[in-house]
Amino acid sequence: MPPALTVSGLGKLYKLYDSPRARLRALLSGRDTHRPHWALHDVSFTLERGQCLGVIGVNGAGKSTLLKLIAGTLQPTTGSIQLGGGGRVTAILELGAGFHPDFSGRENLRFASALIGISPAQAARLEDGIIAFAEIEDAIDRPVKTYSSGMAVRLAFSLATAVEPDVLIIDEALAVGDQHFQKKCVERIDSFRRNGCTILFCSHSQYHVRQVCNAALWLDGGDARLMGPTEMVLAAYETHVRLLDSKQAVEPAIDALPAAAARKALDPSRRGTITEVTIGPLGQGAPPLLQGDTLEVSVVAKVAGDEQPNVAVMLEQVGGVGITSVATHVDGAHATRQPDGTWRATVTFPELPLHSGEYVVSAYLFDAQGILVYDEWFKYAKFLYASPARLPGLVSLRHHWS
Repeated sequence: MPPALTVSGLGKLYKLYDSPRARLRALLSGRDTHRPHWALHDVSFTLERGQCLGVIGVNGAGKSTLLKLIAGTLQPTTGSIQLGGGGRVTAILELGAGFHPDFSGRENLRFASALIGISPAQAARLEDGIIAFAEIEDAIDRPVKTYSSGMAVRLAFSLATAVEPDVLIIDEALAVGDQHFQKKCVERIDSFRRNGCTILFCSHSQYHVRQVCNAALWLDGGDARLMGPTEMVLAAYETHVRLLDSKQAVEPAIDALPAAAARKALDPSRRGTITEVTIGPLGQGAPPLLQGDTLEVSVVAKVAGDEQPNVAVMLEQVGGVGITSVATHVDGAHATRQPDGTWRATVTFPELPLHSGEYVVSAYLFDAQGILVYDEWFKYAKFLYASPARLPGLVSLRHHWS
């Protein structure tokens, strides 16, 4: 079967003018004086049937623009959108928009049903179920202007999801109602997904993205920053948000720097130098994703004479949060002499107790007593870790319940 949705090179350009007068002057003179603003630029992806894509990003990243383009309420400047099979597309963009405050909930329900393509006969059959799901039986014949905001959006969500579509587009819809109703919304969306409905889900709630979506797209300034498995993308996005919150500049991609830029020799005599640091096993990406839950860091060094050096490794969360440091001289371990005269020490962290996030490794070379620092490769290698635990935090601590 063809993909449910194919988006190719999608872009949306807005022309910005300094004032309405400048816009009119440009129209009359034929000279365009606008400033171009790409709300979305060159976004491409493919979704199979039954796949749920979470769209994340800060405000103004282009999330709502993307969903409106796919829903057809906006026309793209560049690119194309193809819906496989030509099935039904339902968009939940602005819940309650279009409800007339002076009409009753039942009357608005019938008007809105016609607007989204539900026939009068089908709407009559669905009406009782829609009202029951929205839990507003006592208020359905009252004017909508007497409803609370939560009641109106509950009715709108219930209507929009009354008929299972082939593609469902949701923009921040799970912020409706109380926790009880939010749970009902998640359960209904999840049942659609299990039945083969393709879902695009935009939300600032990373909890809901984790629970509903099996893939995620991170938009940043209108560009697709990263797309892939949900945990991998959320880990990178959470690191980005944490850096923004702490008002720290985002570090350059360390894996793109030459080794000399990420290391610094502290001992002028240079009795010893680190020649190689490797971490793994790593997959693809920038930063690469750690494969599995075991981290291995190997350090190779040269030292003068027959001195047996010591090696230390430090693991930090990107943004400067230290996690752990280990050293051969503290743990009673030793570097091993290699046939070429270098020394190698490898430390393994099995069953990594970290939660999802972006991490960085530093390596240090000490003298035989572990006192003098010969060489330092500071924040040399960056990697991404996707934990199987869908919980916030930094580490998974040993614990028990009673």
